[in-house]
Amino acid sequence: MNEMSDKQTIGIINPGTMGISVAATMQNSGFEVMWAADRRSAQSKSRATRHNLIDVGTTAELFRRSDIIVSVCPPHAAEGVADRAIAAGFHGLFLDANAVAPQRAIRIGDKLDAAGISFVDGSIVGGPAWEPGKTWLYLSGAEAGTAAAYFAAGPLETEVLGAELGQASALKACFAAYTKGRTALLSLILAGAESLGVRPSLERQWERYWPGFAAETRQRVQGVTAKAWRFEGEMHEIADTFESVNLPGGFHEAAADIYARMAGFKDAAELPELDELLEALLSREN
Repeated sequence: MNEMSDKQTIGIINPGTMGISVAATMQNSGFEVMWAADRRSAQSKSRATRHNLIDVGTTAELFRRSDIIVSVCPPHAAEGVADRAIAAGFHGLFLDANAVAPQRAIRIGDKLDAAGISFVDGSIVGGPAWEPGKTWLYLSGAEAGTAAAYFAAGPLETEVLGAELGQASALKACFAAYTKGRTALLSLILAGAESLGVRPSLERQWERYWPGFAAETRQRVQGVTAKAWRFEGEMHEIADTFESVNLPGGFHEAAADIYARMAGFKDAAELPELDELLEALLSREN
Protein backbone atom coordinates (compact mmCIF):
# COMPACT_ATOMS: atom_id res chain seq x y z
CA MET A 1 0.00 0.00 0.00
CA ASN A 2 1.14 3.58 -0.63
CA GLU A 3 2.19 5.67 2.33
CA MET A 4 -0.66 7.94 3.38
CA SER A 5 -0.21 11.35 1.76
CA ASP A 6 -2.13 14.31 0.40
CA LYS A 7 -2.45 12.34 -2.84
CA GLN A 8 -4.21 9.22 -1.68
CA THR A 9 -5.06 6.54 -4.18
CA ILE A 10 -8.32 4.63 -4.25
CA GLY A 11 -8.95 1.13 -5.54
CA ILE A 12 -12.47 0.25 -6.62
CA ILE A 13 -14.04 -3.21 -6.72
CA ASN A 14 -15.82 -3.31 -9.20
CA PRO A 15 -16.57 -0.63 -11.82
CA GLY A 16 -19.89 -2.01 -13.02
CA THR A 17 -22.73 0.29 -14.05
CA MET A 18 -23.03 1.59 -10.48
CA GLY A 19 -19.37 1.31 -9.50
CA ILE A 20 -18.13 3.36 -12.43
CA SER A 21 -20.30 6.30 -11.37
CA VAL A 22 -18.92 5.99 -7.82
CA ALA A 23 -15.41 6.04 -9.28
CA ALA A 24 -16.22 9.12 -11.36
CA THR A 25 -17.37 11.02 -8.26
CA MET A 26 -14.10 10.19 -6.51
CA GLN A 27 -12.17 11.41 -9.56
CA ASN A 28 -14.21 14.61 -9.51
CA SER A 29 -13.13 14.99 -5.88
CA GLY A 30 -9.44 14.92 -6.82
CA PHE A 31 -8.49 11.27 -6.28
CA GLU A 32 -6.82 8.78 -8.56
CA VAL A 33 -8.93 5.66 -8.92
CA MET A 34 -7.41 2.27 -9.75
CA TRP A 35 -8.95 -1.06 -10.61
CA ALA A 36 -7.91 -4.60 -11.56
CA ALA A 37 -8.83 -5.73 -15.08
CA ASP A 38 -7.76 -9.33 -14.57
CA ARG A 39 -10.70 -11.69 -15.24
CA ARG A 40 -13.11 -8.82 -15.76
CA SER A 41 -15.60 -8.61 -18.62
CA ALA A 42 -15.11 -6.68 -21.84
CA GLN A 43 -17.90 -4.34 -20.73
CA SER A 44 -16.10 -3.55 -17.46
CA LYS A 45 -12.84 -2.94 -19.30
CA SER A 46 -14.56 -0.61 -21.74
CA ARG A 47 -16.18 1.39 -18.92
CA ALA A 48 -12.90 1.67 -17.04
CA THR A 49 -11.06 2.86 -20.14
CA ARG A 50 -13.69 5.50 -20.97
CA HIS A 51 -13.42 6.90 -17.45
CA ASN A 52 -9.62 6.78 -17.21
CA LEU A 53 -9.35 4.30 -14.36
CA ILE A 54 -5.80 3.06 -13.79
CA ASP A 55 -5.48 -0.67 -14.41
CA VAL A 56 -3.07 -2.35 -11.98
CA GLY A 57 -3.71 -5.87 -13.26
CA THR A 58 -4.74 -8.02 -10.30
CA THR A 59 -6.74 -7.51 -7.13
CA ALA A 60 -3.65 -8.41 -5.07
CA GLU A 61 -1.80 -5.51 -6.70
CA LEU A 62 -4.83 -3.27 -6.20
CA PHE A 63 -4.79 -3.96 -2.47
CA ARG A 64 -1.03 -3.40 -2.36
CA ARG A 65 -1.12 -0.01 -4.07
CA SER A 66 -4.31 1.50 -2.63
CA ASP A 67 -4.74 3.71 0.42
CA ILE A 68 -8.49 3.24 0.27
CA ILE A 69 -10.59 0.36 -1.06
CA VAL A 70 -14.19 0.95 -2.14
CA SER A 71 -16.14 -2.27 -2.66
CA VAL A 72 -19.20 -2.10 -4.95
CA CYS A 73 -20.17 -5.66 -5.80
CA PRO A 74 -23.09 -8.11 -5.57
CA PRO A 75 -24.07 -8.92 -1.97
CA HIS A 76 -22.88 -12.53 -2.12
CA ALA A 77 -19.34 -11.38 -2.97
CA ALA A 78 -18.97 -8.67 -0.32
CA GLU A 79 -17.45 -10.76 2.45
CA GLY A 80 -15.05 -12.48 0.07
CA VAL A 81 -13.66 -9.10 -1.05
CA ALA A 82 -12.92 -8.23 2.58
CA ASP A 83 -11.26 -11.62 3.10
CA ARG A 84 -9.03 -11.02 0.06
CA ALA A 85 -8.06 -7.60 1.36
CA ILE A 86 -6.94 -9.16 4.64
CA ALA A 87 -5.04 -11.93 2.86
CA ALA A 88 -3.26 -9.39 0.67
CA GLY A 89 -2.03 -7.40 3.67
CA PHE A 90 -4.08 -4.27 3.00
CA HIS A 91 -3.94 -1.80 5.91
CA GLY A 92 -5.81 1.31 4.79
CA LEU A 93 -9.49 2.26 4.91
CA PHE A 94 -12.05 -0.18 3.51
CA LEU A 95 -15.49 1.10 2.47
CA ASP A 96 -18.06 -1.61 1.86
CA ALA A 97 -20.84 -0.02 -0.21
CA ASN A 98 -22.80 -3.20 -0.81
CA ALA A 99 -26.41 -4.20 -0.14
CA VAL A 100 -25.75 -6.51 2.80
CA ALA A 101 -27.62 -7.10 6.04
CA PRO A 102 -26.38 -4.93 8.92
CA GLN A 103 -25.23 -7.97 10.86
CA ARG A 104 -23.10 -9.01 7.88
CA ALA A 105 -21.63 -5.49 7.70
CA ILE A 106 -20.74 -5.71 11.38
CA ARG A 107 -19.14 -9.13 10.84
CA ILE A 108 -17.07 -7.78 7.96
CA GLY A 109 -16.06 -4.80 10.10
CA ASP A 110 -14.97 -7.04 12.97
CA LYS A 111 -12.78 -9.12 10.63
CA LEU A 112 -11.13 -6.06 9.15
CA ASP A 113 -10.62 -4.40 12.52
CA ALA A 114 -8.86 -7.52 13.80
CA ALA A 115 -6.51 -7.24 10.81
CA GLY A 116 -5.75 -3.57 11.48
CA ILE A 117 -7.96 -2.22 8.68
CA SER A 118 -10.30 0.73 9.19
CA PHE A 119 -13.86 -0.07 8.11
CA VAL A 120 -16.77 2.07 6.94
CA ASP A 121 -20.23 0.60 6.41
CA GLY A 122 -21.82 2.11 3.30
CA SER A 123 -24.94 1.68 1.20
CA ILE A 124 -26.12 3.22 -2.05
CA VAL A 125 -29.72 4.29 -2.64
CA GLY A 126 -30.65 5.18 -6.20
CA GLY A 127 -29.38 4.39 -9.67
CA PRO A 128 -25.93 5.10 -11.14
CA ALA A 129 -24.87 8.53 -9.90
CA TRP A 130 -24.55 10.84 -12.89
CA GLU A 131 -26.83 13.68 -11.70
CA PRO A 132 -26.81 15.62 -8.40
CA GLY A 133 -29.66 14.90 -6.03
CA LYS A 134 -30.49 11.48 -7.50
CA THR A 135 -28.29 8.94 -5.67
CA TRP A 136 -27.12 8.81 -2.05
CA LEU A 137 -24.26 7.01 -0.37
CA TYR A 138 -25.04 6.47 3.31
CA LEU A 139 -22.09 5.96 5.63
CA SER A 140 -21.67 4.75 9.21
CA GLY A 141 -18.72 3.91 11.41
CA ALA A 142 -15.96 5.77 13.21
CA GLU A 143 -14.31 6.82 9.91
CA ALA A 144 -17.54 7.64 8.05
CA GLY A 145 -16.75 11.35 7.95
CA THR A 146 -13.33 10.62 6.48
CA ALA A 147 -14.90 8.47 3.77
CA ALA A 148 -17.46 11.16 2.90
CA ALA A 149 -14.63 13.48 1.83
CA TYR A 150 -13.74 11.13 -1.05
CA PHE A 151 -17.08 12.03 -2.67
CA ALA A 152 -17.26 15.73 -1.82
CA ALA A 153 -17.52 17.03 -5.40
CA GLY A 154 -20.51 14.86 -6.35
CA PRO A 155 -22.69 14.10 -8.16
CA LEU A 156 -23.02 11.14 -5.75
CA GLU A 157 -24.51 12.58 -2.56
CA THR A 158 -23.34 11.40 0.87
CA GLU A 159 -24.91 11.33 4.31
CA VAL A 160 -23.15 10.22 7.49
CA LEU A 161 -25.49 8.34 9.82
CA GLY A 162 -23.13 8.13 12.77
CA ALA A 163 -20.41 5.99 14.30
CA GLU A 164 -22.42 2.78 14.77
CA LEU A 165 -21.58 0.12 12.20
CA GLY A 166 -24.56 -1.40 10.42
CA GLN A 167 -26.70 1.74 10.27
CA ALA A 168 -25.96 2.41 6.60
CA SER A 169 -26.72 -1.19 5.66
CA ALA A 170 -29.89 -1.18 7.74
CA LEU A 171 -31.22 1.91 5.99
CA LYS A 172 -30.56 0.41 2.56
CA ALA A 173 -32.27 -2.83 3.54
CA CYS A 174 -35.39 -1.02 4.72
CA PHE A 175 -35.51 1.21 1.64
CA ALA A 176 -35.01 -1.61 -0.87
CA ALA A 177 -37.46 -3.81 1.03
CA TYR A 178 -40.15 -1.57 -0.44
CA THR A 179 -38.74 -0.47 -3.81
CA LYS A 180 -37.43 -3.84 -5.02
CA GLY A 181 -39.85 -5.85 -2.92
CA ARG A 182 -42.76 -4.02 -4.58
CA THR A 183 -41.47 -4.87 -8.06
CA ALA A 184 -41.16 -8.52 -7.11
CA LEU A 185 -44.71 -8.50 -5.73
CA LEU A 186 -46.08 -6.93 -8.91
CA SER A 187 -44.22 -9.53 -10.98
CA LEU A 188 -45.82 -12.30 -8.94
CA ILE A 189 -49.28 -10.75 -9.31
CA LEU A 190 -48.98 -10.40 -13.09
CA ALA A 191 -47.75 -13.98 -13.46
CA GLY A 192 -50.48 -15.32 -11.19
CA ALA A 193 -53.20 -13.37 -13.00
CA GLU A 194 -51.85 -14.60 -16.34
CA SER A 195 -51.93 -18.22 -15.22
CA LEU A 196 -55.42 -17.84 -13.78
CA GLY A 197 -56.73 -16.22 -16.98
CA VAL A 198 -57.69 -12.89 -15.43
CA ARG A 199 -54.80 -10.56 -16.33
CA PRO A 200 -56.77 -8.39 -18.82
CA SER A 201 -59.60 -8.03 -16.31
CA LEU A 202 -57.15 -7.19 -13.52
CA GLU A 203 -55.48 -4.52 -15.63
CA ARG A 204 -58.88 -2.97 -16.50
CA GLN A 205 -59.72 -2.82 -12.79
CA TRP A 206 -56.35 -1.24 -12.01
CA GLU A 207 -57.11 1.41 -14.63
CA ARG A 208 -60.44 2.22 -13.01
CA TYR A 209 -58.73 3.01 -9.73
CA TRP A 210 -55.30 4.22 -10.89
CA PRO A 211 -55.13 5.38 -14.52
CA GLY A 212 -51.79 4.44 -16.06
CA PHE A 213 -50.95 1.89 -13.36
CA ALA A 214 -51.20 -1.17 -15.60
CA ALA A 215 -48.75 0.18 -18.19
CA GLU A 216 -46.41 1.42 -15.45
CA THR A 217 -46.46 -2.01 -13.83
CA ARG A 218 -45.63 -3.79 -17.09
CA GLN A 219 -42.72 -1.40 -17.68
CA ARG A 220 -41.45 -1.81 -14.11
CA VAL A 221 -41.51 -5.60 -14.29
CA GLN A 222 -39.84 -5.77 -17.71
CA GLY A 223 -37.27 -3.14 -16.75
CA VAL A 224 -35.96 -5.04 -13.73
CA THR A 225 -35.02 -8.19 -15.64
CA ALA A 226 -31.40 -7.26 -16.45
CA LYS A 227 -30.65 -6.69 -12.76
CA ALA A 228 -32.77 -9.47 -11.28
CA TRP A 229 -29.77 -11.81 -10.85
CA ARG A 230 -28.27 -9.23 -8.49
CA PHE A 231 -31.50 -8.46 -6.65
CA GLU A 232 -31.99 -12.10 -5.69
CA GLY A 233 -29.09 -11.92 -3.24
CA GLU A 234 -30.22 -8.55 -1.95
CA MET A 235 -33.63 -9.98 -1.07
CA HIS A 236 -31.96 -12.70 1.01
CA GLU A 237 -29.99 -10.00 2.85
CA ILE A 238 -33.19 -8.06 3.52
CA ALA A 239 -34.88 -11.19 4.85
CA ASP A 240 -31.92 -11.74 7.19
CA THR A 241 -32.13 -8.10 8.29
CA PHE A 242 -35.74 -8.39 9.39
CA GLU A 243 -35.28 -11.80 10.98
CA SER A 244 -32.45 -10.35 13.09
CA VAL A 245 -35.02 -8.10 14.83
CA ASN A 246 -37.67 -10.83 15.22
CA LEU A 247 -39.67 -9.90 12.12
CA PRO A 248 -40.62 -12.36 9.36
CA GLY A 249 -38.23 -12.69 6.43
CA GLY A 250 -40.62 -14.70 4.30
CA PHE A 251 -41.82 -11.74 2.23
CA HIS A 252 -38.36 -11.13 0.85
CA GLU A 253 -37.36 -14.78 0.57
CA ALA A 254 -40.33 -15.06 -1.81
CA ALA A 255 -39.09 -11.94 -3.63
CA ALA A 256 -35.68 -13.62 -3.98
CA ASP A 257 -37.41 -16.59 -5.63
CA ILE A 258 -39.17 -14.25 -8.08
CA TYR A 259 -35.89 -12.58 -9.05
CA ALA A 260 -34.18 -15.96 -9.40
CA ARG A 261 -36.80 -16.89 -11.98
CA MET A 262 -35.80 -13.80 -13.98
CA ALA A 263 -32.06 -14.40 -13.78
CA GLY A 264 -31.86 -15.88 -17.26
CA PHE A 265 -32.46 -12.43 -18.77
CA LYS A 266 -29.19 -11.05 -17.33
CA ASP A 267 -27.29 -10.71 -20.62
CA ALA A 268 -30.26 -10.15 -22.94
CA ALA A 269 -29.62 -7.55 -25.63
CA GLU A 270 -33.18 -6.21 -25.25
CA LEU A 271 -35.87 -6.27 -22.60
CA PRO A 272 -38.00 -9.39 -22.84
CA GLU A 273 -41.56 -9.22 -24.08
CA LEU A 274 -44.01 -9.41 -21.20
CA ASP A 275 -45.38 -12.77 -22.36
CA GLU A 276 -41.84 -14.21 -22.41
CA LEU A 277 -41.17 -12.90 -18.93
CA LEU A 278 -44.40 -14.26 -17.49
CA GLU A 279 -43.66 -17.64 -19.03
CA ALA A 280 -40.27 -17.68 -17.29
CA LEU A 281 -41.88 -16.81 -13.96
CA LEU A 282 -44.47 -19.57 -14.33
CA SER A 283 -42.31 -22.32 -15.78
CA ARG A 284 -39.50 -22.53 -13.23
CA GLU A 285 -39.21 -25.97 -11.66
CA ASN A 286 -39.53 -25.93 -7.86
